[in-house]
Amino acid sequence: MGQIKLPPGRSPGPTGAGRRIYDLLRAQIADGTLAAKGRMPSTRALAIELGVSRTTVTAAYEQLAAEGFLVTSPGRAARVAARLAAAAPSVSAGKSRSRPPPRLSQFGRRVAALDLPRLPSAQAPVAIDFRYGAVASRDFPTLAWRRAYQAELLRPPRSLSYIAPEGDGSLRRAVQGYLARARGLSCDAAQIVVVHGSQQAIDLCARLLLEAQDTFVFEEPGYPMARRCFEATGARLLAMPVDEHGLDTASLPGDSRARLAYVTPSHQFPLGGVLPVGRRMALLQWAQRHQAWIIEDDYDGEFRYGQRPIDALRSIDVNDRVIYIGTFSKTLSPQLRLGYLVLPAELVAFFRQAKQLADRHAPVLDQRVLASLIDSGAYERHVRRVRRENDQRRAALLDAVARHLGDCARITGTAAGLHAVLWLRGLAAEDEPALVAACHGQGVGIYPVSPLFTEPPPAPGGRPAGLIMGYAGLAPQEIERGIRILATIVKHWRG
Repeated sequence: MGQIKLPPGRSPGPTGAGRRIYDLLRAQIADGTLAAKGRMPSTRALAIELGVSRTTVTAAYEQLAAEGFLVTSPGRAARVAARLAAAAPSVSAGKSRSRPPPRLSQFGRRVAALDLPRLPSAQAPVAIDFRYGAVASRDFPTLAWRRAYQAELLRPPRSLSYIAPEGDGSLRRAVQGYLARARGLSCDAAQIVVVHGSQQAIDLCARLLLEAQDTFVFEEPGYPMARRCFEATGARLLAMPVDEHGLDTASLPGDSRARLAYVTPSHQFPLGGVLPVGRRMALLQWAQRHQAWIIEDDYDGEFRYGQRPIDALRSIDVNDRVIYIGTFSKTLSPQLRLGYLVLPAELVAFFRQAKQLADRHAPVLDQRVLASLIDSGAYERHVRRVRRENDQRRAALLDAVARHLGDCARITGTAAGLHAVLWLRGLAAEDEPALVAACHGQGVGIYPVSPLFTEPPPAPGGRPAGLIMGYAGLAPQEIERGIRILATIVKHWRG
């Protein structure tokens, strides 16, 4: 019995004693100090030796017996289990043993091989961050959200249980009305599936509509996280060129090898073109001719400046070939993780099934709060206000670039959305990493456009250095200061 001792200087104390005794006994079973099938001291004797109550030791024995480390029976002394003792994991530090790499499925191996963008948390913070996708925390409708949230909390349901995977009916009906008013899109609420942001919507499309060795059409350059979702299925990329008007539909394949096309027609990501109606009709006709699906990612379609937002591509789709993806990440917060799909009727049942397998459904309370904001008109008032704020930020960016960079730069894609692309004359695409590092050293976060292309520049100096400049998370004075620092570095770079 003397072999069971607490570490030097570690008194059980009035609290935590049971846990320490449990850890000690389990460790000694694991390292063989307490041999398999060996008899354990009585709870009374061990309690006296360790200076704790018998109840504390009994609780530790019961926990070890419940986990299979000890064998107990009425009227008999506890013993160390025979089979589990040798395999029990050691609680104490020990030498790590080399293990072969885990065996993954083909999908797992493809995912492991993907080069995904670094998460913001993995990078050192900067004072002025032009990261695309960030929105200003001060823009969030805190008071309206809190009022709606409290109202929902005071209206508890009869019971707490799972809901339908496609989402709460109140939000789907609210989104149906909002899309008709804001995006010119008519649909039934039954065609809407609520998801965890547009990324889950894209992933569901990839899993349900593509197989290994299928082909998908993708904008070049384009949104890399969407491309990675499609590539993870094993499907092959068919990159289509983009110009100042968006996807070049004249380059679409003339055969039926492509199962789907992913497009951002309201504000091409990242270059910013708005797809004109002639190309929209050509894209829809191509999809109907080849029985391909079009995935329309309307990621920031609410933000157009100087005129009303362009209606969604799906609003003119008469053959039901378009899958529309909407999100609240740019109008409210990317941390909210709420988005939605508008599906052709024939696909709804399959997406519901896949959503149920993925995560049952999106958070119910957040869905109902958002539905309340849309129904009351508060959400659309918020969107109009944020559009004005972002128009001021956009103007600050254009003004700062004109004053500090002048002929050194050309800025594109500013008619809509929450970002622009800044092209730097005299610097090549190969200079982007060093430029990013130099700016980061001065507290300014900038992001190169080259990783958004599937192919490198055709030749050294074949494409100027480009930066994707998100401005929705910054104040105008921060934009001014950030561009001034960038201009100083660029001018020094050019000599």
